[in-house]
Amino acid sequence: MVRDKYDFIIIGAGPNGLAISSYLAKAGQTVLALERRPEAGGGLATEAVTLSDFAHNTHAVYMMMADYAPIYQDFRLEKHYQVKHLHPSLQFTLPLSDGKAVCLYSDVEETCQSLAKFSKKDAEAYRNLYHLADKAVREFIAPATYSPAVPALDQVVKLQNAGAGKEILEYSEKTPVQIVDEFFENEHVKALMLYAATHWGVAPEQAGLGYLVLLYLNRASNYRLVVGGSHMVAQALNKIIHENGGAVWNNVRIKRIIIEGGAAGGVELTDGTVLRAAKAVISTVDPGQTFLKLVGEGNLDGGFVESIKGWQWEKHSLLGIHLAMTEAPRFAAAAANPDIDRSFVYVLGYETPDDLLTDYEDIDQGRFSDQARFNCCFPTVHDPSQAPPGRHTGLISRFAPYDLKGGTQKWYGYKFKEAVAEKCLDTLRHYAPNMTPDKVLWKYVTTPVDIENKFNDMVKGSFKQGLYDPFQMGYLRPNEQCSHHRTPIKNLYLGGSSSYPGGCVIWGSGYLAANAVAEDCGIKKWWSEPEMVTTARQKGLL
Repeated sequence: MVRDKYDFIIIGAGPNGLAISSYLAKAGQTVLALERRPEAGGGLATEAVTLSDFAHNTHAVYMMMADYAPIYQDFRLEKHYQVKHLHPSLQFTLPLSDGKAVCLYSDVEETCQSLAKFSKKDAEAYRNLYHLADKAVREFIAPATYSPAVPALDQVVKLQNAGAGKEILEYSEKTPVQIVDEFFENEHVKALMLYAATHWGVAPEQAGLGYLVLLYLNRASNYRLVVGGSHMVAQALNKIIHENGGAVWNNVRIKRIIIEGGAAGGVELTDGTVLRAAKAVISTVDPGQTFLKLVGEGNLDGGFVESIKGWQWEKHSLLGIHLAMTEAPRFAAAAANPDIDRSFVYVLGYETPDDLLTDYEDIDQGRFSDQARFNCCFPTVHDPSQAPPGRHTGLISRFAPYDLKGGTQKWYGYKFKEAVAEKCLDTLRHYAPNMTPDKVLWKYVTTPVDIENKFNDMVKGSFKQGLYDPFQMGYLRPNEQCSHHRTPIKNLYLGGSSSYPGGCVIWGSGYLAANAVAEDCGIKKWWSEPEMVTTARQKGLL
């Protein structure tokens, strides 16, 4: 049964799917976004998973590119849709068992003052690294995030001849450990810097992705928190789609992408409903689902199929513990620096680089250490609207292997999850003694298996839709044929985190997919190229 016909059908209404739909709908196109889950937004989820009126950001909480991503200005999200971000002045704190703490502030000089307590050399080194990373992100990395992928060799030539390019190339070949060791001498300072450089999924000893280290260390002083919860951004985009005549359907199951004459012509749902797309189908789910399941191997070249089957998922996923609390933590280290109780991100248990390296080694082997180390945040310290008056929410986020030694079924065990949660709370109490058991009203634990079950394009709990590796990044994400968001199937596009530039709610994939579709279909863009992209191109960097 053919039910409806649209200009565009978008598969997946996560951050990128909503962004694509919003751009095209405002351009006068009829769009339909199809979402498997009960609510659109994907990782932009804010849910009452503990007690009533406690709003928990159950997936994305740290907004990393809010000061660069074009969607915020293009749609004027703050002015017209009340999407507001907070930028806490104290961004990262690594408390130590002796009551001291290493701190990263949004202000470089405040950070240098903190680091100087451990090493004057490290304070000066951080100042140099800060300006190096800021220049690299401002001149190239951020513009490249919102500009089409360039083949690796071509990009190398461009970087060798312009601006900050040579430094970016130099550091790109280094591992996070090498970069941190090059700049810093104090073990505690190194621990925080290495954590900040790697916790989005770049392994500490992974070479070839050093440009991401520059990005992540730059972003470690630029994280934002969405007032009211991360879902506020998703709700704003949802509203834009509907204001412009588009639609979002939730609780939808797709059987296949309809391929006729070698071109995508729509989708068929599992109930037999056929939805036609006059211009294109855009998939924001992973390559395996898109091509092997929905398109079908029979419609694809054998070599292309093999490249899709070779897609690698991340080895390390996340275990999350969401807390409803009677009060916020009071850290022992705040006795010497009261600002610490208002930090945005806390890194607990990682007091030396070896602590982090041990955790990564354990994850590679499928082990889950008894030493509970993690990052955590308490959003209501900055935004009280996310809990009842006088109450607080907390999030503990710990690296964890999906392929757990002994079998993934262990993640389903209630007693196992409770024991893991209690070990994490013990670590929290070690640094914040006021967090006695009676201060926690309720907790909600999610595992790597829960991530996969909730978001079926995050296979093995791979929260970025695929491993960050030199062979799965840049012009190779997900492969050479699709990194420009076009695919070997006519009128089928990719726009999810498995395509260039990658994941972590940075909006790049969706933005670039919308641009590619608009260019191919002759749609007049109502939006302009970001000034930073134009500038980078004029300098020869793109």
